Amino acid sequence: MYRVAQEALTNVHKHAGDAETDVVVRYLPAGLEVVVHNRPVAASAGEVPGSGWGLVGLRERVELMGGTLEAGPRPDGFRVTARTPAA
Repeated sequence: MYRVAQEALTNVHKHAGDAETDVVVRYLPAGLEVVVHNRPVAASAGEVPGSGWGLVGLRERVELMGGTLEAGPRPDGFRVTARTPAA
């Protein structure tokens, strides 16, 4: 889940620059949840080189642990939510 937060924050830096961003980590009865949500920005922050497979790779890792990963734009910004079952 550390890597989920790390990759999501890297994506904020790449695509939204200094947008206001929240990171929430919750231990729930069924497992662990990490949410990274950034607000929209007025202008593009530009592109930082990368493979472009960050969220795809994260989804695969989370699913291998029996979890789920949802990521996408929202009216109030962009959100990544990952949940993994309790060990």
